[in-house]
Amino acid sequence: MKKWLKRIGWIFVIIILGIIACNGYVELNAKGKTFNKTAEIPSNKVGLLLGTGKYLQNGRVNLFYRYRINAAVQLYKAGKIQYILVSGDNGSKSYDEPTTFKEDLMAAGIPENKIILDYAGFRTLDSVVRSKEIFQQENITIISQQFHNERAIAIANAKGMNAVGFNAKNVGGRNGFKVKVREMLARVAMCIDLVVGKQPKFLGEKIAIK
Repeated sequence: MKKWLKRIGWIFVIIILGIIACNGYVELNAKGKTFNKTAEIPSNKVGLLLGTGKYLQNGRVNLFYRYRINAAVQLYKAGKIQYILVSGDNGSKSYDEPTTFKEDLMAAGIPENKIILDYAGFRTLDSVVRSKEIFQQENITIISQQFHNERAIAIANAKGMNAVGFNAKNVGGRNGFKVKVREMLARVAMCIDLVVGKQPKFLGEKIAIK
């Protein structure tokens, strides 16, 4: 029994060390590369807006979604990006994050011809890598909450991209706490993906953003 408890203890220690190491890796890569004010962030041709669902299970609007819309509109109207590349999950006919984002961006005054949709952004890694491999962007501004931007920037750096992040307003409360816990595990998964050379679920032909 003591032998098994010792093994479990070591496994627990390894997991904690892994979480700390991966979080440190992300923080180091993103240091000085996320911004809260449009006046301070450098300009890029394309802003990569990372997808999420518009509604929560209780039917309320997802504040992470709403705040990302607001951030993308603010960045575009400040002239810091020329195009918004919306990358999200469209895994079924009944679930289409990119199109939902597009509709709300247009309602907020973004011209339709300035919005590009990536329907295969199933994960953050997919969205970032596809922005380079499919949409041919080496320099990009990532738009999401800060914790998410930091992880996306770490991925971009590992893929030889020059990325900065514009931070959408964060979400507090119970929902925000749950997301932060998931983020810690997501950073570990990201490190594993980078080590094993994980690729997006789909690639395909290149698409020029003119």
